[in-house]
Amino acid sequence: MDDRFNTIAGWTLGAGIVLLGATLVTGEIFKAERPEHMGYPINGVVEEGEGGAAAEQPIAHYLQTADATRGQAIFGKCQACHTINQGGAAGLGPNLYGVMGAGVARHAPGFNYSEPLRAHGGTWDWETMSQWLRSPRTFAAGTRMTFAGLSDPQDRADILLYLNQNGGNLQVPPPPAAGAAEGNAAAPAGNGAAPASNGAAEATNAAAAQANQIATNNKQ
Repeated sequence: MDDRFNTIAGWTLGAGIVLLGATLVTGEIFKAERPEHMGYPINGVVEEGEGGAAAEQPIAHYLQTADATRGQAIFGKCQACHTINQGGAAGLGPNLYGVMGAGVARHAPGFNYSEPLRAHGGTWDWETMSQWLRSPRTFAAGTRMTFAGLSDPQDRADILLYLNQNGGNLQVPPPPAAGAAEGNAAAPAGNGAAPASNGAAEATNAAAAQANQIATNNKQ
């Protein structure tokens, strides 16, 4: 009985050693490194951190194609805390009728705005409201507003237009000037042309001096 047990144990141990050895060998043969870039690129998709934020235009750009009807649908996300009808009651947040163009944290007298928002100051213009809706916590750290924000600038433009049509008094701004960055980038090229002009003047002066020297030598 003991011999049979020893035999079985020996075969089991041997099989384990063989399996372990085979695993090590195959692991070395078929060793794979983690690729530097996972997956493959998809046209039209920008990876996070690759200039996504830099690609966003001023809100005036998106206001040119804004739609108040779309903005009204997006405002549905706000209705749990806000009303927008004239004379509407405050909820967790103030009534928003006429908020566009009003002072930040001063639109609804008597509403208990959070201290960080009261301390911000300014006016609810297009750009200020856009930044607030993009990320309330970034705009006024410590605000009681729990809304995560709207990352899509076109969504923000749509809802801004809808807010403005409900008691607002702001004119839609013109589209931002195109090519301003390119004009600034081209400026150094114009400045860089000055040394070339100076170099030409120096060459002309040198040629004149040489001609005078030749004339003097001929007189001698």
